[in-house]
Amino acid sequence: MPCYAGSIRQASRIVTQMYDQALKPSGVKITQFGILRLLSVHPGLTTGAMASALAMDSTTLTRTLKIIEENRWIASAPGEDRRERHWKLTRTGEERLEQALPLWKQAQKEFAQLAADVDLDGLTRAVFHLVQKTAV
Repeated sequence: MPCYAGSIRQASRIVTQMYDQALKPSGVKITQFGILRLLSVHPGLTTGAMASALAMDSTTLTRTLKIIEENRWIASAPGEDRRERHWKLTRTGEERLEQALPLWKQAQKEFAQLAADVDLDGLTRAVFHLVQKTAV
């Protein structure tokens, strides 16, 4: 009997490695890219809102945010609650995202070619649906 978790994790590792390699010239990892893109569309999100939008554990997201902040690609401002932080891209972050975007687009094309025999739109919808059903 196949292990669904093992199969999905294996696929995730392979796809992550592929995108990280493609993005390498920009210095951005695919996990960081997703956060930068999210903040470019929705500036001012809190850590909790980002964790929810990305279906990420808050602890993992916080570690990644710290790295991105140390790179000066994002900055935070306190919210009404002192524990709450609102995040936005810095000018350096915008530039880094602009540099990474064409590399990401190329990775998208390469992945689509690699998976030409797979219904990627259907797969994306199925994964999105699964995430929505399991999101807490």
